[in-house]
Parts: sequence; structure tokens; C-alpha cells
Amino acid sequence: MKLVLKIVFIIFILWMCIGLFLLKTEHPKAEIVMGLGVFYLSFLLMPIFIYYIYKDGKYKKYQLNDEKLKELMKNKDS
Repeated sequence: MKLVLKIVFIIFILWMCIGLFLLKTEHPKAEIVMGLGVFYLSFLLMPIFIYYIYKDGKYKKYQLNDEKLKELMKNKDS
């Protein structure tokens, strides 16, 4: 999964570089290429990244619950 994420990210970076080049050369399809790049980022790269990050439950240590709030209040008072 990590390899797929890296490959997809490299494709996105190359796509955007080509889009910027086309914008600088005033190619008529440059805006379409850049728009498709944003579409690619939004609907392919970000969902894969979010799935990869949250699949193992690594986010649980960042969630606030009652126990963590009480612990924060204790540390604040001391």
C-alpha cells in the first residue's frame, strides 16, 4: 500500500508539473490538464492516503474522550 501511495503521488507531481508547463506555454488544453490533476488529487490520491493512515487505528491516540479530558484538567490544575 505504501508503494502504491508513493507511485500515485509521483504521478500527481509529474501531472501538475506538466500542467504548469502547459500553462506557461499557453497551450489551449492546459486548464483541462490542471483541472484533471486536481480531480485526480481529490478522488484518487486523498482517499488512498486517508485509508492508509487510518486503517490501523493509529488515530485513536489523538481522539479526545472523557478520560483524556479529565487527565488534561488534572494536569492544568497542578
